[in-house]
Amino acid sequence: MSEKNSKSFLEKTNELNSIKKVIGVVSGKGGVGKSLVTAMLSILMSRKGYSTGILDADITGPSIPKMFGIARKAQASEMGIFPEKTRNDIRIMSINLLLEQADAPVIWRGPLLASAVKQFWTDVIWGDLDFLFIDMPPGTGDIPLTIFQSIPLNGVVIVTSPQELVSMIVKKAYNMAKQMNIPVLGVVENMSYVKCPDCGKEIKLFGESNLTETAKELGIDVLGRVPIDPIMAQLADKGEFERFNNDYLKDAADKIETMFFKK
Repeated sequence: MSEKNSKSFLEKTNELNSIKKVIGVVSGKGGVGKSLVTAMLSILMSRKGYSTGILDADITGPSIPKMFGIARKAQASEMGIFPEKTRNDIRIMSINLLLEQADAPVIWRGPLLASAVKQFWTDVIWGDLDFLFIDMPPGTGDIPLTIFQSIPLNGVVIVTSPQELVSMIVKKAYNMAKQMNIPVLGVVENMSYVKCPDCGKEIKLFGESNLTETAKELGIDVLGRVPIDPIMAQLADKGEFERFNNDYLKDAADKIETMFFKK
């Protein structure tokens, strides 16, 4: 698809919005930690003083509200839908904020799922945002394609894990972004290692990763490596993820800031 044709599908966001940068967090497969990385990046940019929001586009597996302890339902007016806000004013929109029961399954076909995601862009009153992070569903199917065509993304961050399939999975996500003319900002490896609580040694449960070689081959940066961290899992389960205190993705946040707001 040419750039001209891909741009012809772009939807306008709500007239009350002013969103400077939109970043998608993607992967070639599920279960690699996109929601974790999306939440971490949004929090880190918020701590830098930027206004941030998270559009939870993983309609069938939403987890963002739970991580931030949001159980309230989103409200609406004739002007649009209001996102919920976290304790530190990060704006959130997820299908779970519109369902009567958060644990109700969303049994919809592709077109309806894609329509819901577009409405999160066109109908939600995000207001003034420096960054809107989109937690994408896994793979390269209907919903990722709809987002790439309908929402003006400034770039994507690819999330992966250290298993042997990493090269193929990263390349799938990379090639989809390139075909849609969307810049790849870099790649984050999740579940990179676990640190021994007694000796501090980093144990690589999945063996040595080949991510460095894959990133070099594709000409993209490794933005960070996130370990398996029980503390982060506990904070997410308690709905207190904003309290995380580590620097696993500090370099990623610094690079995103430099890329978009510092010359």
